[in-house]
Amino acid sequence: MESWLRDSGVVGLDDLKLADFPATGRGLGSLRHFKEGERILTVPSGILWTVEHAYADSIIGPVLQSMQRALSVDDTLAIYILFVRSRESGYNGLRRHVEALPTSYSSSIFFTDDELEACAGSSLYTITKQLKQQIQDDYRTLVEGLFAEHLDIFPLGKFTIEDYKWALCTVWSRAMDFAQPDGKSIRLLAPFADMLNHSPDVKQCHAYDASSGDLYILAGKDYEPGDQVFINYGSIPNNRLLRLYGFVVPNNPNDNYDLVLMTQPGAPFFEQKRKLWVSAGLDSVSTISLSLNDPLPKSVLRYLRVQRADESDLAIITLQQIDATDKIISISNEVEVLQALIESFRELLHNFGTQIEKLDEQLAEGIYPPGTNAWSAAHVSLGEQRVLRLARQRAEDLLAALEGRNRVDSGFSAPVRCANCAKVAVELMLCGRCKAVRYCGRTCQVAHYKEHKALCQATAPKSGSVKK
Repeated sequence: MESWLRDSGVVGLDDLKLADFPATGRGLGSLRHFKEGERILTVPSGILWTVEHAYADSIIGPVLQSMQRALSVDDTLAIYILFVRSRESGYNGLRRHVEALPTSYSSSIFFTDDELEACAGSSLYTITKQLKQQIQDDYRTLVEGLFAEHLDIFPLGKFTIEDYKWALCTVWSRAMDFAQPDGKSIRLLAPFADMLNHSPDVKQCHAYDASSGDLYILAGKDYEPGDQVFINYGSIPNNRLLRLYGFVVPNNPNDNYDLVLMTQPGAPFFEQKRKLWVSAGLDSVSTISLSLNDPLPKSVLRYLRVQRADESDLAIITLQQIDATDKIISISNEVEVLQALIESFRELLHNFGTQIEKLDEQLAEGIYPPGTNAWSAAHVSLGEQRVLRLARQRAEDLLAALEGRNRVDSGFSAPVRCANCAKVAVELMLCGRCKAVRYCGRTCQVAHYKEHKALCQATAPKSGSVKK
């Protein structure tokens, strides 16, 4: 492979070597001193794997172009890789790159059910289950709509579902993405450069030159001879690292949980609420990332304030022309939002197959040996549960502060709630007869009257008292 890389114009081969490292496995090592920012490697455009290169191939190109609306970028690249691997002649350089690729991957779609159980309840668990089914469906579509129509190009014995999964993981784990000046993005695989492993401790140091089409690797920090050379994939949580790249970073500071917020179109005042969401940069279905640094983003509260708004809350927004997404609409609305969040977080945490304390014990006792699939899955579960616990605590703190403020504002020793709907509000109307209960409005008072009638008559002040 090295001679082909030299002949292809790759610059920097004499300063790097393939080596096995204890923690990361196969990677690239430095043969000399590098200063941070110094160019380490240049991979020319001609040997990059891109969709455009696949389209330019004289054999497979026309077929792929005819299907470009039906094929994703990942599918196109995966099929191109399998095509090159299947050829018995020609494509000598590209085949050498394919031969140097790993024969198997450890991303979560290859986990057994038992291994995946270590992160039961996590988003990775759900996504992996869905992804496995999606891959089967996509493969069936490819066989029926593409492979079977061109068996001379796609011999089914070399394009099995296992081959397809392997090629997809090759793309997911080794491709690089770059934004271009025209606003479009490009996804590519770069021979030799794809052997660089990830480290969060180096600066992002890979760059794409849109004018030449070449890929550059710079030193993300100072290196000495013998050091492993890294690139930085970005701030990626463990659930995504394991799904796409097949590894995790213990105690990953970038761990997150993607919270999906959804409102059905049939909900009351949906169109009015949808406009409010759009004005806040959201939509009726919004996925918001909770993180260790920001476990309860403002956008979650913005969404739910609108979702939980009743007719009177919406009237307040219209009357006062306030930005309902940025501030409390009413005490009752905010309490309902926070109570719903707390309950949701409790339910999400309850659904994890193994709670965080037990997982910590199991990892410490070696029940999940380091580096195994189950060990990686357990670390994903730990990270997501930590984020959700922080989010729940944040919501509980906000609710406690709100109810404390309400007690001070109202002069009552406990939160003032509507006797009918239990909403909390600073201003509630007293029952005019008994003066013993409060309501948030006339509607609640009427709705509660049958239940309240007996108490009201018993406690109401007696009329007709004799004046002294």
